[in-house]
Amino acid sequence: MRFLSAIAGAATVLCGMAVPGHAQDAYPARTVKIVVPSAAGSTTDSLARIMAENLQRRWNGKTVIVENIAGGAMNIGSRGVARAEPDGYTLLVAPPSPLSFNHVLYKDPGYDPTKFTPITLLAKIPNVMVVARKVPAKSLKEFIAYAKANPGKLTYASSGVGSTAHLTASLLEVRAGIKMLHVPYRGAIPALTDVVAGHVDLFFDTVATGVPQYKDGKVNILGVGDVVRAAAAPEIPTMIEAGLEGFRSTTWFGLVGPPGMAAALADRLNADAVAVLKSEPVGALLKKLSLDAGATSRADTTKFFAAEAAQWVKVIKESGIAPQ
Repeated sequence: MRFLSAIAGAATVLCGMAVPGHAQDAYPARTVKIVVPSAAGSTTDSLARIMAENLQRRWNGKTVIVENIAGGAMNIGSRGVARAEPDGYTLLVAPPSPLSFNHVLYKDPGYDPTKFTPITLLAKIPNVMVVARKVPAKSLKEFIAYAKANPGKLTYASSGVGSTAHLTASLLEVRAGIKMLHVPYRGAIPALTDVVAGHVDLFFDTVATGVPQYKDGKVNILGVGDVVRAAAAPEIPTMIEAGLEGFRSTTWFGLVGPPGMAAALADRLNADAVAVLKSEPVGALLKKLSLDAGATSRADTTKFFAAEAAQWVKVIKESGIAPQ
């Protein structure tokens, strides 16, 4: 009798699970919106549009749109997603800051980056230490020695407070024991342009835009922020090889949902997003953008986000960067 009761109980549980399963199979039943918290034309925007187009194809033509909500250091668009229903119809594609440490950089961003539902790491790209040719240093060791001999004289560009370039330069200051002057710009392109022109001394840029300038002889690159050398310029050592132990800096892009998303739904989205990222056409597109596909599991995505948050929150605090 106990055995029969157990079977009956199990059947009841399975029946109770059937309804959510059928509901899950129906997803998506309407338009899915992917929010990009920055203006159109960026790498973040390009990735979101690649995902939207290919997810729409995978979902048999169900509409997937990209909505750019720029402003507020990416907090406006990110805040909107954080407050959306966790039903899978509003997603966020973003670079590191809105997904890991904006709650430390800003007094009231209106959301907690660590509360988003991680779906997958879409892609990442190494950062490189781009230095103006006028700087009398041909290696990282020489650069540090020059900076120590001239405290506060060297300048570094960024695409704004809290950007990867800003925090990476701050990481260099902390690890190398040097002090430089921060010159924020509205975007990476004007920042790189001024390094090429010699108006600013340093900019941590991505491989995609920094290496071409280096190969044209317009700038020097003294190190690669990844733990391995960049395929685009294998002759350049990593920052670790050049003498800064544990130095790591990549620009990356994640796909997340609002806080509180059901695990089954997040798993479904992960499976579909990973399938898109691993497809041959998308792989070719990412390669053109000099991006390495993420395609991580939800567990690995969660660990990655946490590790990035821990590193950059520590840098923010050690550098004394005041909340905005």
